[in-house]
Amino acid sequence: MKKNITKHSYKISCDERRALNKHHSFLVFFTGLSGAGKSTLANRLEERLYNEGIHTYVLDGDNVRKGINKNLGFSPEDRSENNRRIAEISKLFIDAGIVVLCAFISPYKKDRAYIKKIVGADNYIEVFVNTSLEECERRDIKGLYKKARAGKIKNMTGISAPYEAPEHPDIELSEHQSIDESVALIFNKIKHKLKIM
Repeated sequence: MKKNITKHSYKISCDERRALNKHHSFLVFFTGLSGAGKSTLANRLEERLYNEGIHTYVLDGDNVRKGINKNLGFSPEDRSENNRRIAEISKLFIDAGIVVLCAFISPYKKDRAYIKKIVGADNYIEVFVNTSLEECERRDIKGLYKKARAGKIKNMTGISAPYEAPEHPDIELSEHQSIDESVALIFNKIKHKLKIM
């Protein structure tokens, strides 16, 4: 099959799309336990960037699993495939000149490293939303921890499946920081990347 596939070259380049948008494009990847606050932060950061005139798109774990990844479960293999598809979609958004914000548990270091490799190290900013398991269980926004503790959910990250915390994230956020503080910290860290010199 691969021998019958030919890469097509387009007349408009990524640099030209970025120039049209008047900013660079890259991936801001939020990782952390379920209930850590990844989606909330990604959405608030998108609002901030939107108000600055930045073209963005948010990819969220639950939303992606309702569509393009609806055929995947939560086994380690399916989680890896979930992350591979996210990376390839993010790469397309970056090529389109858009800042893509991803909110995914992404529990395995190797998968996050693979995402970084696919989009390119210069286009990858890892945000570790370091909220403790205790706090995530206290919030239990979706009721998943309660179900996992009752044995109704298998492969629940943090309970019956591992979460491998990033060792050197670009940004690490604490559960003790407010949403506004966290968004301001991320924005200040990425604003230099947005500028086209």
